[in-house]
Amino acid sequence: MTTIQVFDPALCCSTGVCGVETDQSLVTFAADVDWAKQNGAHIERLNLAQQPMAFAENASVKGFLERSGQEALPLILIDGEIALAGRYPNRAELARWAGLKEVEDAKPGACCSGSSCC
Repeated sequence: MTTIQVFDPALCCSTGVCGVETDQSLVTFAADVDWAKQNGAHIERLNLAQQPMAFAENASVKGFLERSGQEALPLILIDGEIALAGRYPNRAELARWAGLKEVEDAKPGACCSGSSCC
């Protein structure tokens, strides 16, 4: 099974709803991670403020931070290899990496599939 590791910058929480200003990208990503996990993905999120040793003990992450600094986080590893840096992946990327089929949301007012409505 594919392992996706997300090395977050120093955050007070992973959802983006803490503090005075909500970070919509974190809210969306948290929902996408929940969706992927519910569909069988193995995703681990690590926070620089809460788990600094995980960053220091991973050679790829440590090297990335030495070159780019913590301002370049988040860093996404797929099975230990760097896949993305500087932004959070979208649901389609998570689905592809985890081998999941992404289900599109039903459009408002849409009927059942086929040539006739329900």
